[in-house]
Amino acid sequence: MGAGSDIRLLLADVDGTLITNDKVLTEAAQAAVRDLDRAGIAFAITSGRPPRGMRMLVEPLALRTAIAGFNGGVLVHPDLSVIESHPLGGAVARQALDLILGQRLDAWVYTEAQWLIRDRDAGHVAREAWTVKFEPKVVATFAEADLAAAVKIVGVSDDLDRVAACESAAGKALGDRASAARSQPYYLDVTHPRANKGAVVETLSRLMGVAPAQIATIGDMPNDVLMFAKSGLSIAMGNASEAVKARAGAVTDSNENEGFAKAVERFVLPAGR
Repeated sequence: MGAGSDIRLLLADVDGTLITNDKVLTEAAQAAVRDLDRAGIAFAITSGRPPRGMRMLVEPLALRTAIAGFNGGVLVHPDLSVIESHPLGGAVARQALDLILGQRLDAWVYTEAQWLIRDRDAGHVAREAWTVKFEPKVVATFAEADLAAAVKIVGVSDDLDRVAACESAAGKALGDRASAARSQPYYLDVTHPRANKGAVVETLSRLMGVAPAQIATIGDMPNDVLMFAKSGLSIAMGNASEAVKARAGAVTDSNENEGFAKAVERFVLPAGR
């Protein structure tokens, strides 16, 4: 969709969008959210992160709206109490896990409450723990009970071509039984089909009584394109790929150069009431 008018809600991705590469929420970003509030425009966040991995943003941003973790797999209030949850289902989770491991990616399993891994020293584990501010639980194998409760399974590899190939294979194998999209070039997120950022737009529209055409979205990764397509105003970060930028109605600066704050000032506030 193109640029909208009468924008009443801005939905933002977190990593690569709202915060810098060093996971800093800048003063300018915080000021931009305060400007939205003064203009009567609500602000919400969505991410592949678990909800508890976003709790450090609640106070500095004075969040009052639903927080969409796991790309919408679990929506919570700012106090992290659950609004709604969309587990994958044991059979789909098992198939996704087997596919990811068969493609020689590492695998992480997330339930509402836990992050399960097989190797504490595997790639990206330490960085992820530092990012989300809690530690994973190491298991020898992923139990069927854990898979039955899984809301997200992540394939992880620094072989980016392999991750892209796994995304394609997962899409073909899982079809409409799951959503498979990269939240980072090295992360493939597999979630319930309703757990995607396009569905987050629809859910927030329902919960908040705001028409999708009155929602602005901003992000940087392929999984953000799904919310671009559902919103009235879509903004790609300057650090996004050309393919992602091509699917947005507007493009701002990078997350390392205050792209979020600039987008609020240039695109969102003028489109508000």
